[in-house]
Amino acid sequence: MHIVHPYALLMLLLLAPAAFLLFFLSSAAQNPLARLGNLEILERISSLHRGRRKIKNILLIASLFFIILALSRPQFGTRLVEINQSGADIVIAVDVSSSMLAGDIRPNRLERAKTALAALAQSLGGNRVGVIAFAGTAFWQCPLTLDISGVSLFLDILDANLIPLPGTSLGSAIRLASAGLSKTAPKSKAIVLLTDGEDHNSDPLGAAREAAAQGIKIYTIGFGNPAGEPIPLYDEKNSFSGYKKNKKGEVVMSVLDEATLSKIAAETGGEYFPARDGNIDLGRLIGSIQELEKSRLSSNINRRYEDRFQIFLFIGLALLLAEFIIPETKKAKI
Repeated sequence: MHIVHPYALLMLLLLAPAAFLLFFLSSAAQNPLARLGNLEILERISSLHRGRRKIKNILLIASLFFIILALSRPQFGTRLVEINQSGADIVIAVDVSSSMLAGDIRPNRLERAKTALAALAQSLGGNRVGVIAFAGTAFWQCPLTLDISGVSLFLDILDANLIPLPGTSLGSAIRLASAGLSKTAPKSKAIVLLTDGEDHNSDPLGAAREAAAQGIKIYTIGFGNPAGEPIPLYDEKNSFSGYKKNKKGEVVMSVLDEATLSKIAAETGGEYFPARDGNIDLGRLIGSIQELEKSRLSSNINRRYEDRFQIFLFIGLALLLAEFIIPETKKAKI
């Protein structure tokens, strides 16, 4: 037997004092009559009936016992139940290149992107979510999973030192995500791309067209300043050591490429979300994702206990009805 609400059984501890109190009060009610004479003779000439009072008390206590058992929701016997879960497959691709360390968004673009991703992931419960990190190349940080808490753990460890190959390859990230979504039904899958839009000859628009051919929508989120921002450098002790410079000794400016990100989204029927100040219209993004068609993500056979509280509740109510029906008095015999 399985008890769903075992704490309800603690109320059974109250039955003993309740029974004692009932029978004590019944006996106390008889004492004044006993002082007037023989109680049996008085019962014959009055409407009193000690036996019925005791029966009613027993029925009341018994009914409360079974009602408390019903409240604990006992279960016994099992049945097999097939549980199907439907949703969409969402791949979150995060740019972890050095340009995401630019400080035009405090504390930097990458940290604000991670904050937004944490909120986004929690809102995608019921869907399968995967995480890809990319810089000069891309790799799976977390495969597609229904475990959103696990996804959040992988998001926490994203940093700019994760991928040693420098640069930014948007096309690689899109193609890797598309390959991971190849077995998902069309129109039931999407890629969320968080980046500043910089790319080093990876043909992101071509990758977006390939994704669109598979029925994948891409939602791009652009972090940064269209005017450009220098890229900070840090030493082994994580102390600021200057700004990144090109071969000519000029400070490299990281520019938010909104035009490319808008074209990538448009190629797939997705949408571009600017995050110049680090804030994203998450409500609109989540609403767009929820409009994706649902497909079956998993099917499991679970063993479930059968509820049997109805039996105890029926017995308890029947005893309570019997206690109500039985009269406490009888016709007087003279």
